[in-house]
Amino acid sequence: MIELKNVSKWYGPVQVLTDCSTTIQKGEVVVVCGPSGSGKSTLIKTINALEPFQEGEIYVDGVAVHDPKTDLPKLRSRVGMVFQHFELFPHLSVTDNLTIAQVKVLGRSADEARKRGLKMLERVGLMAHKDKFPGQLSGGQQQRVAIARALSMDPIVMLFDEPTSALDPEMVGEVLDVMVGLAHEGMTMMCVTHEMGFARKVASRVIFMDVGGKILEDCSRDEFFGHPENRQPRTKEFLNKILQH
Repeated sequence: MIELKNVSKWYGPVQVLTDCSTTIQKGEVVVVCGPSGSGKSTLIKTINALEPFQEGEIYVDGVAVHDPKTDLPKLRSRVGMVFQHFELFPHLSVTDNLTIAQVKVLGRSADEARKRGLKMLERVGLMAHKDKFPGQLSGGQQQRVAIARALSMDPIVMLFDEPTSALDPEMVGEVLDVMVGLAHEGMTMMCVTHEMGFARKVASRVIFMDVGGKILEDCSRDEFFGHPENRQPRTKEFLNKILQH
């Protein structure tokens, strides 16, 4: 579903991704973790071309993201993206947030878009809030609306960029519950997160990145958490710090 081959990126003289390669199969849930500044968010944003990259190749469902001839808006319409800060339109109701891209990008009728959007709102447990505005919702509710909005576009893959890091601790669970549900339904997902409990519960694989945007580990969840002795020293140090508490 997703293939990265030797992807590198620089901001001026600073290299933020170094020779990153991985493949993600249909139905896999891959968690990307690592310290701040290791290029995790940058990596995930290169997949739907929100971040340009200077070297390497990326394919999403066979479409070459790096090819200048690729229709990027069309590709992005098939790749669901959920950001750290929800990115909902504050001046639109929840229902309008769910339907606007379906109508403008997918060319659906207003009726069809509304039907699909409300079905996804139901899916994240927020049907009662369909006429509210984002500002009237809690952070956790806004993030669930953002997930419903992404799902309304019938994506072939979902990308999550630290979807719980801006939330109060009490609200993290409600967002992760929705994500766990998606994983169990077979949605292909790539998720940048610090939530190791989530990684242990649903990840098929874990990618660990370190400063300079290098992928140090790319292994199964059981390998990653169950066999620390086989991990690289930097990974062991990270796991020791986060798993003690």
